[in-house]
Amino acid sequence: MLADIQKCFIEDRVLYTAHARREMRGEEYGLIVEEEVYQAVVHGEIIEKYEDDQPYPSVLLFGRTLEGKPIHTVCAYSKEDDWVIVVTVYRPDPERWIDFKRRRK
Repeated sequence: MLADIQKCFIEDRVLYTAHARREMRGEEYGLIVEEEVYQAVVHGEIIEKYEDDQPYPSVLLFGRTLEGKPIHTVCAYSKEDDWVIVVTVYRPDPERWIDFKRRRK
């Protein structure tokens, strides 16, 4: 699924939910812009899978901007439509994540 998601970002077949937009604007560690999401996803990796999510399976991606800022992006992928839906975006809290990839217990 990662290659499909990255291809959709490269080909500009991405929809952002209203929730994702609010999170990007209100992020406590600073505004997140679409270009940063693009950079993080295109060079990112899947760190969690939510295969039972409806209406489409989704994943949590970890990536960094060109400036090295960590970003988590939850993306759902519609295989039928070949589109990505960005569910939410945020800068991970280092107190809650190990290397921004594993949740602390």
